[in-house]
Amino acid sequence: MTDASPKAARRPGEQALAALGLGAPDLSPADASPHAFPGGGRWRTEVPSVEGPEALAVVLKESSRLDVPIHRISQGSGVWMLTDAEITEMVEATNERDIELCLFTGPRGTWDIGGSVRTDSRGGGLRARGHDAVAGCIEDAVRATELGVKCLLVADEGVLWTLHRARLAGIIPADTTLKVSALIGPVNPAAYAVYEQLGGDSLNVPSDLTLDHLTEIRRVSAAPMDMYIEAPDDLGGYVRMYEVAELIRRGAPLYLKFGLSKAPAIYPYGLHLRDVTLSTARERVRRGRLALDLLARHGADGDMAPLGSRLPGKLNRFDIPS
Repeated sequence: MTDASPKAARRPGEQALAALGLGAPDLSPADASPHAFPGGGRWRTEVPSVEGPEALAVVLKESSRLDVPIHRISQGSGVWMLTDAEITEMVEATNERDIELCLFTGPRGTWDIGGSVRTDSRGGGLRARGHDAVAGCIEDAVRATELGVKCLLVADEGVLWTLHRARLAGIIPADTTLKVSALIGPVNPAAYAVYEQLGGDSLNVPSDLTLDHLTEIRRVSAAPMDMYIEAPDDLGGYVRMYEVAELIRRGAPLYLKFGLSKAPAIYPYGLHLRDVTLSTARERVRRGRLALDLLARHGADGDMAPLGSRLPGKLNRFDIPS
């Protein structure tokens, strides 16, 4: 990772509060992340939950209309919910705009016959249950990458490690990036470092982590971080728009994910969910515009990574056993 000295940004309400004797203490330089994306820039953008070609077309049209730059578009239902023709259409559309497309891999515990995920403890969660579920995730990964997908979204540590080994072995392209789902996101520095070592190139963290938590993570890892600036309700519904400049200062290199609260779940997507999927896709882009406007007003919009950049830089990995 390239070291970067974050520029000072105006904090929300700073001048008015100072005039009233309510000014906040100065920010500590020790809290700031020293890291940046390779090639420059401290933040990138992501529009999640783009569930097929039609939703993608809506996002691309709206991003042009509202002038919202997009580095990555991700999907949550899974590779298996798309036909080859649909995946190809999405690959071609994102390639034209030099946007990274990320598709979710394989079977998940929440959708199979396992009962533990439906208990109060939610045991097992999204992870791949058993050999066959892991095999399904790998099947999805091979199929997607053969169709031109360059980023895979993963919700299981074993699948992550297996896919990392697969790209080193040439089973999937070496430049495939592996994104860790927010549904298993690490919540402490030690766990974050483990996911990086397992092959994670981009790690979702829960949106309820504090600013101090982000600083703690950045003291042990430079791996790109993903965070919902507005989280879906099933991830807490947190809205952290006014913190966006400070989230970047603490968490860079950071993907700003434009999620949407107060919206129904749409996974796994089908035509029965078409209207809500298209309307929420459009609104996610608008939420992105709002976040970017806040950054501009606070003087913190100048460190965006170049559009088209997608690789994470050199990261730490566990040794592959011989």
